[in-house]
Amino acid sequence: MVERRRYLHQHPELSFHEVETPNYIASRLEELGIEVRRNVGGRGVVGTIRGGKPGKTVALRADFDALPIQDEKTVDYRSTVPGVMHACGHDGHTATLLAVAEVLASQKEQLTGNVVLIHQHAEEVVPGGAREMIADGCLDGVDVIFGTHLWSTTQLGTIGTRVGPVMAAADKFELTLFGRGGHGAKPHETIDAVLLGATIVKELQSIVSRRLDPLQQAVLTIGTLHAGNTFNVIADRAQLTGTVRTFDETVAQKIVSEMERTIKGICDAAGATYTFHYETGYPAVINDLVETRFLEAVARDVIGDTSVFEIDPTMGGEDFAYYLKEVPGTFFFTGAGDASHYPHHHPRFDFEEPAMVDAAKILVEATLRYLATR
Repeated sequence: MVERRRYLHQHPELSFHEVETPNYIASRLEELGIEVRRNVGGRGVVGTIRGGKPGKTVALRADFDALPIQDEKTVDYRSTVPGVMHACGHDGHTATLLAVAEVLASQKEQLTGNVVLIHQHAEEVVPGGAREMIADGCLDGVDVIFGTHLWSTTQLGTIGTRVGPVMAAADKFELTLFGRGGHGAKPHETIDAVLLGATIVKELQSIVSRRLDPLQQAVLTIGTLHAGNTFNVIADRAQLTGTVRTFDETVAQKIVSEMERTIKGICDAAGATYTFHYETGYPAVINDLVETRFLEAVARDVIGDTSVFEIDPTMGGEDFAYYLKEVPGTFFFTGAGDASHYPHHHPRFDFEEPAMVDAAKILVEATLRYLATR
């Protein structure tokens, strides 16, 4: 498992540009005698283990894309691709699911039911690979789905679970402001796009703090603001981009409405015009009650009762949400470090490799127990 993870870590591929990674995965599955579909939904790989007796079908999912980040670690398995690295643990997810496949394939004649191994491309970039794979039939006949994320800042040897919303919906917006440029010494003859942008940035923050119920969790972040080219010219244009994170679709809709009202009011008052584009991203990851409790029981038996805890929701997004909209299941977090580890998406990100063993054991046991008892 470690060898495979490190190979993948050295050979990362960006979302929607994965070629060698899915070929590597498919080849490993075929070596195990597993039925394989390539290019599912574009670049995904689906392996199917058909049990010796009829029964339910369990799906297990791992993602395999990397990020456009330069690997700054000083380890012998650092990325060999300039500007691209596995900075979110997807190499570990893939190696884990390949290990699970090996165990389950060796027991296929004893299985009462089937196992679908979903190796997904393009989790990191909206619209993501999950919807494409679902549309291409990866969930056909599936009764339940389980997935995990190796979490570098959570203590190794622990498992975090949660019923209901566990990861946020992740939306994106782009705003372009059109003012009237001019000389820096004659602001009265201009419509200052920099001032407009600054005012809008400030006022948008009041949406979450003053127009939402405090019990409704949300984040509105401005990530970029670009305007102007030189010190003594008032800019005629400004461009802003950002993200909105929520757990409830009605909250997201209210935020969009308030954003539009705020932007229009400020621009109208200044005599400016604008274009506003809001892109709905991944929905919230909402774990099923029954399957989460089932997974918790499995995890307690595998790694110990005191090692399973209720994790706080995170405002990070995940397109595992689309699978959970189709079939019941749960997405859990496998502790892979501690608070001193670099966070996900950091150029020095890494995780404790024994975490893959914890994740694999839990996924294997959850699959076997589900097929034996449902």
